Amino acid sequence: MGMAIWTACRVRHPMAPRWREVGARYRFPYGAHMSDPSQTSNTTMSKPESTDGSHARESIGRTAVETAPTPPNRAVGLVIVVAALGYFVDIFDLLLFALVREKSLPEVMTVQLAGKSPEEVAALVTANGVWLDNILQTTGLLVGGLVWGVIADRRGRLSVLFGSILCYSVANLLNAAVTDIDPQGPLAFLHTLGLGSAINQYGVFRFIAGFGLAGELGAGITLVSELVSRERRGLATTVVAAVGILGAVAGYFATQFVHWRTAFVIGGVLGLALLALRIGVVESGMFLKSERAHVSGRGAFWKLFWPRERLVRWMSTILIAVPIWFVVGTLVKYCSRIMPSLGLSGAEAPSVAKAIMWCYVGLAAGDLASGLTGQWLRSRKKSIALFHVLTLVAIALYFTVGTWSQTAFYAVICFTGFASGYWAVFATISAEQFGTNLRATAATMAPNIVRFSAAGTGALWLWLSGTDIGFAPWQAALAVAAIVMPISMLATLGLRESYGTDLDFNEK
Repeated sequence: MGMAIWTACRVRHPMAPRWREVGARYRFPYGAHMSDPSQTSNTTMSKPESTDGSHARESIGRTAVETAPTPPNRAVGLVIVVAALGYFVDIFDLLLFALVREKSLPEVMTVQLAGKSPEEVAALVTANGVWLDNILQTTGLLVGGLVWGVIADRRGRLSVLFGSILCYSVANLLNAAVTDIDPQGPLAFLHTLGLGSAINQYGVFRFIAGFGLAGELGAGITLVSELVSRERRGLATTVVAAVGILGAVAGYFATQFVHWRTAFVIGGVLGLALLALRIGVVESGMFLKSERAHVSGRGAFWKLFWPRERLVRWMSTILIAVPIWFVVGTLVKYCSRIMPSLGLSGAEAPSVAKAIMWCYVGLAAGDLASGLTGQWLRSRKKSIALFHVLTLVAIALYFTVGTWSQTAFYAVICFTGFASGYWAVFATISAEQFGTNLRATAATMAPNIVRFSAAGTGALWLWLSGTDIGFAPWQAALAVAAIVMPISMLATLGLRESYGTDLDFNEK
């Protein structure tokens, strides 16, 4: 791991300045060697050289800017470590509800489940699990992705790294304290606000946690992408994603040894502890230069929808990653309903928590493999296309080999995680497709829109497997897969190849 971080941190630039103090406002090597920002060029960028020597397609509406300064290797190394650990805590907290859903919901819904049959209890727990996880938490992610992305482009990447982790850490601590309120007690006013029941509190705090979690990955990947050299930023973002994904594995083992409320406390404390490590992290030079030059349109998210070429890039960036959260949000999180409909029931029925753990072991390996494949092929698009094919194979195995036994199922789930483990490449693409004035907005919104897509695919699965349509749970899941995969594979064609491209530009 140390060697991977060291390799990613070796930033070289012929114009890199020495580290120096330039006033209290910036903790960044902004030196006198830079020209006046008012003289920044507004001419259209020349076409960058592609990896095979030919001219790459010129992006519509981009303006060239002068080269940003480069901080020393130690400063960049700290950013990579902080971003990786931040994403680790992010994933730990993001998956925590799914890991404790089956233990926590019966406890917080004691009143609502009283007198119900086992079948009714299972149905209510599933429905409330989808509502809290696939709807409320992912809606928080969607809203937070927009808010934190705009803040990152207008106020700086660091402001989001501090604000978002504080938000979701406090929310997780509050999740540990949910309880039914005495209507006659000192907190009776919470009933007026609709927060008198533990399940309602649970939902509100999952929304707030989702809102906070939304800022972590996008701001971290944007900061790393802008500080690391173009040749090595793919390695750096791969390290961030691979380390971060292991947060789900840590979450699984935490929930196996402590009460679910204690697990939420652990998640909150980890986030607050990480705040101290973030002191001293440097801001992106590209952002500071854009801010000093008063570049227009910083954080103007509506610009992602026009002109047409930029809209296609934006939609394609999102759609390529939808299969990842279909796998995690439906095939894995609800395997306890899908697999029994295929005959894997009773003692052989899979555990959701263990399925999540094995899936994320595969995802971590897949993130490393997809990132390194992209570096080896010198192409992000080819790496995505390859892992789309692997995901198709994995889904086929899920509905066939996965039904043989519990052991076979967990093996297939691990491979499915590996096959859909191109999140690192996706996150890098999200940052590389857009200029400095929109980069954090796009890189923060895109992952959270993809996460929110779990609400859509999950709701579609529930509807198809409901009484109105009458599909078996496995048939409904297969139908959703048949919709998601072709769309995502076609979306790859709408991306521009971004391996090795210069990110020092702004969108008009």
